[in-house]
Amino acid sequence: MKKLSVIAFGGNALLRGDQVGTIDEQEQNVYETCQHLVPLIKSGYDLVIGHGNGPQVGNVLLQHEAGNQIFGLPKQPIDFCVAETQGSIGFMIEQQLRNVLAEHGIEKNIVTLVTQVVVDKNDDAFKNPTKPVGPFYTKEEADKMTAENNWVFHEDPRKRGWRRVVASPRPFEIPNWEAVEKLAREGNIVITVGGGGIPAYYDEKGKMIGIDAVIDKDLASSLLATKIKADEFCILTDVPNVFINFHKPDEKKLEKVTIDEIKKHLADGQFTEGSMAPKVRACVEFVENGGADAIITEAAELGTEGKGTIIHK
Repeated sequence: MKKLSVIAFGGNALLRGDQVGTIDEQEQNVYETCQHLVPLIKSGYDLVIGHGNGPQVGNVLLQHEAGNQIFGLPKQPIDFCVAETQGSIGFMIEQQLRNVLAEHGIEKNIVTLVTQVVVDKNDDAFKNPTKPVGPFYTKEEADKMTAENNWVFHEDPRKRGWRRVVASPRPFEIPNWEAVEKLAREGNIVITVGGGGIPAYYDEKGKMIGIDAVIDKDLASSLLATKIKADEFCILTDVPNVFINFHKPDEKKLEKVTIDEIKKHLADGQFTEGSMAPKVRACVEFVENGGADAIITEAAELGTEGKGTIIHK
């Protein structure tokens, strides 16, 4: 019986830390990541792909800001910018994956869906923005933009600079998930919930309205994986495994770990918010809600024995 896997591409699949984000850089990164999907496809997995958009949506917001200041063009809200990056990143993944499949003689349809994801407009996340978007800045640059735009910046836990943070409410509904499951189980590769989905909420009359936020792509992908009853949920990041005591003398790599063990490490503060903590949380939610295995690893580890950190019951 064929297995269904939901794979969430991390930012490293699109843009590396030392890159500026040209189309050539991003396409090459996506191409290399998609090459690592081939063993899974050849072994019979059906795939659904989610992806992040932190650097890209931040850059789009800056473009709108500059267009407003220089040319008087109207600025667009974050949900509109998420939709823009869903389309552009989905296009890149679909195009490069088609190229990879053609090289390996694999014939498959690839479908990119622009996807809204419903949140609660009263979520406490709107009072405490934590989701990093855009590039890294110096402290001086961040302070200047805070004064000019009333934006909020946090220092990166790995000391790479300062990034703007926005609200990241929990996703609780994904319209059209049934269509995603049907397409995937028919053998089509589906790219969806890009950037965590376009954030929206229902008003008192049941009307869907966009809202300024960026939903965590791992939580949205985990919710989708649960809804479509995926056999496996995998988060791709820039390290092969999850570690405890990270960057300390007693650093330890986690390979196979139970939910209870990983939740204890989470409660002990082993994983940084805005980095590994939301990934671990997303995996725990998938397994607790009926999923078999959740995996955190880098793309090169896909299809290999061991396959990064595996979280199970």
